[in-house]
Amino acid sequence: MSILNFLFKGPIKSDAIKVLNTEDFKNAIANNHVQLVDVRTSREFKSGHIKGARNIDYFQQSTFKAACSKMDKDKPLYLYCQSGNRSQKAARKLIAFGFDCIYDLRGGYNMWK
Repeated sequence: MSILNFLFKGPIKSDAIKVLNTEDFKNAIANNHVQLVDVRTSREFKSGHIKGARNIDYFQQSTFKAACSKMDKDKPLYLYCQSGNRSQKAARKLIAFGFDCIYDLRGGYNMWK
């Protein structure tokens, strides 16, 4: 976290990001009324994804920010990527955008398959 980010936005709320194992993640999204986001590239998404997921490519930052700004910040957001690294970065960015409850799939889509 940069010093400017800390001074002007405050610290990232680490308790707002919860990492779930595959079983807990599956149970949490089972009702299909959740905000489920795949932050991988469209090519990765097309090669396979979790049913009901919306693809918002983390690497396309302007598109990522615009798409996320349309999501409900008052509802939990479930994220995953290929291995868990990108979704952690995305989660921190989403906290900065004003989301306060994010669940990340431990190990990403690699663990889901």
